[in-house]
Amino acid sequence: MWTGWRAATDRALYAERGFYRRSAPCRHFRTSVHASARFAAALSTLLQGVDAALGHPAVLDVVDVGAGRAELLLGLRAAAPAELRSRLRLTAVERAARPDGLAPEIGWRSCPPDVITGVVIANEWLDNIPVDVVVRTADGDRLLLVDPVTGDERRGPAPTAADAAWLRRWWPLTEPGDRAEVGRPRDEAWADVVRRLHRGLAVAADYAHDRSARPPFGTLAGYRGGRAVVPVPDGSCDITAHVALDACAAAGARAGAHDTLLTTQRAALRALGLRGARPPHQLAHSAPTHYLRELQRAGEEAELMDPCGLGRFGWLVQTIDMDASAAFPVPPAR
Repeated sequence: MWTGWRAATDRALYAERGFYRRSAPCRHFRTSVHASARFAAALSTLLQGVDAALGHPAVLDVVDVGAGRAELLLGLRAAAPAELRSRLRLTAVERAARPDGLAPEIGWRSCPPDVITGVVIANEWLDNIPVDVVVRTADGDRLLLVDPVTGDERRGPAPTAADAAWLRRWWPLTEPGDRAEVGRPRDEAWADVVRRLHRGLAVAADYAHDRSARPPFGTLAGYRGGRAVVPVPDGSCDITAHVALDACAAAGARAGAHDTLLTTQRAALRALGLRGARPPHQLAHSAPTHYLRELQRAGEEAELMDPCGLGRFGWLVQTIDMDASAAFPVPPAR
């Protein structure tokens, strides 16, 4: 049955036998969380900054939206100082079932808590919120319909009024054949997160683009078993598209965010203390075991900050009742 990409992707990823209901993300692609424990260590520094900015509340929420199998929360629990660890309330938000054997200290929900005081982390979540795809034709913008069995596409009706308005504001198409992914559902999802934040900070990290440099043919892609595949919405692969993070930022501001920071993962992680610098070579002679540990740390940090890889991620940081810069030892550059 021909349908829009948003509906087809939602079924393929999140239906009862959908891709994410039966498959752990770490089996199919490598995120910053899986790349190195240094990512959780850097975010632990962020938690400490938020905790101080909020006056060290009795309970500090840490909510991971799109938590996978809670790998990041487990890493944060291990990396946090003991005094802070005792006050953390860790919550994984995920549509899949709770993994067997997960530590009881980690809560598991299908939607974020109604009131959050602390930190919300959305690491590679927004790119998996399904979106429709629109193509420019001689007759104007048209919704692309997809066959969920084959992945074949054909042109459909004009986009809805709401989607057309979003496209005019955030991703105007001009040349026949140009494509856009309509990010309005992601804006709405992010705004919902911000509205639930009573005090604290929300951060989204994802492959992203902004209005000044939208990709002319879109970014819709499929992944399975660590390889790029043709995106077919039949439940056999992950289906993803990069995020119009500037549009999400505007939606968060409308939802009540007091402060907004748009930067890159490379800049944010450097501001949180990561360097990726090789240790002094003389350590190889004076303390070889320590040298090897430091060399491994440097390699992992370099991967997280690689400007052609994970470091190219966009970071959207928005806050309620605190300054975004308070969470970073050094304010990150754009």
